[in-house]
Amino acid sequence: MIRTLRTAALAGAALAIAFYLWHGLTYEPTSRYEPAAMAWLNGFLALPIIASTLVIMVFAFTGAGIVTALTGRNTGEFRDAPLGLGTVRSFTPTGVTLNDQPQIRIEFIVEGAQGERFDATAKTVVPLTELALLAPGVVLPVRYRPDRPGIVELDLSGDAAAAQRVMNESLIRKGFTTRAKVDIAARGIAAQAVVQSLTVPGEIRDGYSKVAVGLVVTRPDGSTFATCSEKFLPPTAIGNVQVGRIVTAHYLPENEKEVVLSIPVNA
Repeated sequence: MIRTLRTAALAGAALAIAFYLWHGLTYEPTSRYEPAAMAWLNGFLALPIIASTLVIMVFAFTGAGIVTALTGRNTGEFRDAPLGLGTVRSFTPTGVTLNDQPQIRIEFIVEGAQGERFDATAKTVVPLTELALLAPGVVLPVRYRPDRPGIVELDLSGDAAAAQRVMNESLIRKGFTTRAKVDIAARGIAAQAVVQSLTVPGEIRDGYSKVAVGLVVTRPDGSTFATCSEKFLPPTAIGNVQVGRIVTAHYLPENEKEVVLSIPVNA
């Protein structure tokens, strides 16, 4: 779609300029007193001016991140592209704004659907109110094309279930969780739990630290039970399991010893 619009704009501009040149070169004065410049300084001069303005506007409004900001949807080439996880490395303003909202160039390390990793960039318009949420280490779902892995778009589908599946597969590949625990998180009872103890065995895996969290879980009927849950967490998420914190836990009634904690990815 974007390529079609740009091609049409360029073709239209080429035709307008060609017609203007043809008219100027073949112009016949209506009087011998008419200045020679009238062959070029006439109403047809508006054609290349309008055509050039349209080309600039089309390229500006179909730039990376602009179309998605205007439509709230991914562009056609990325709409059905595979979903991956992008970890922010850095970000810088491009100098372009849309309705006073800055366009940001984001540098990602992307993990693809099959575990492949590659560097990529995305340009997107970020509301000023959300700019503070963007920081190195933040993980965001992205759409990528395997044939052009260097360019990605933030996923705008709103499909949280698909993003969660991609995250689960990534955690399983890295050994941070198991399919059994993913099943508990999906089918288990959601309950509140209080952190009673926190120990750090010292095991580090891919930048994540292993923690053992002692919990007192409250059942739906108000009764409680004590258990322990082991989990790999990034350093930024350790604060969410400090002693005294209330966390969300999932468990199966037939196996209360196996409890899965739910902690936001970008906590």
